[in-house]
Amino acid sequence: MPHDSTSAFYDNNAEIYANRARSLPKQKLDAFLARLAPGAAILELGCGGGQDSAYMLSQGFDVTPTDGSPELAAQAEARIGRKVMVMLFEDLNAEAAFDGVWAEASLLHVARSTLPEIFARIHRALRTGGILHASFKSGEAEGHDGFGRYYNYPSADWLSALLTAGGWRNLAVEESNGGGYDGKPTRWLIVSAQR
Repeated sequence: MPHDSTSAFYDNNAEIYANRARSLPKQKLDAFLARLAPGAAILELGCGGGQDSAYMLSQGFDVTPTDGSPELAAQAEARIGRKVMVMLFEDLNAEAAFDGVWAEASLLHVARSTLPEIFARIHRALRTGGILHASFKSGEAEGHDGFGRYYNYPSADWLSALLTAGGWRNLAVEESNGGGYDGKPTRWLIVSAQR
């Protein structure tokens, strides 16, 4: 998270954010996990309170949870009972180490100008045939929400063009209506792609 107000929000509100009432994205998780072999290695980028990692671990997968906020990582550790790596997206240096990358509502905080590099790092971190799941709040221009958090707000076409140029295969970008932490109606983009 390159924007100080975004990092500050998660650091200062970690306990409240991590323990908020949140519906597990079970349908998306199950669809993602169904494409992986049993016990596959998964990197979660931006694990927040750790709910998604806890679910994937309960299903027998080898999960590496990460978050850019030390305070949120501590909250996730308390939930899942294992170490959560404090890591910014730009510090991802793994090569062919994971079968899947789960980035639910996390890459949406990456500056638009930095997204190509971050997607390239994720691409390198995946094994051949590995899959990416990511979700973004849809829009036409980057901006901030009422909490001061930065969002890249891409359109489906913009995101598709970026990923295609980055060498991703079997790309799909679905759109759905939902909400977010701010309680406002949100148009979501759900990305599935393969290395």
